[in-house]
Amino acid sequence: MSDTLTTTRLTAADLKATFDAFNRHDIDGVMTKFADDCVFFTVAGDNEYGNRVEGKEAIAKAFVNVWTSMPDVEWADHSHFLSEDGTRGVSQWTFRATNPDGTRIEVQGVDLFRIRDGLIVEKQAIRKQRPAIPSK
Repeated sequence: MSDTLTTTRLTAADLKATFDAFNRHDIDGVMTKFADDCVFFTVAGDNEYGNRVEGKEAIAKAFVNVWTSMPDVEWADHSHFLSEDGTRGVSQWTFRATNPDGTRIEVQGVDLFRIRDGLIVEKQAIRKQRPAIPSK
């Protein structure tokens, strides 16, 4: 009898499902592939890396806060790939949303992921910077 080790791997389809859940504002669907000890580095904040949000519960709260402040937010035209060994992933997207003041954000960005045992342990969000688009 052989002793085989089965490793769970995250796939590009899993990342696509995560972003589809982001666009549905489905927090349970989004968090399915996040590890309990995950770290999220935001696109903006007080530090050179934005802000650091630690733990699945805190990350979920941060995502819901974005949906609350920008109810029409979407990550459009998203595409995904993973490193050959499955420990790194990249998602490219276009972020579109209306700010509370009525101005629009439309910028391209990426998420850089570190993955362990098929779960996201780090999400580093990076996006282009441009002036807000005036409301019509």
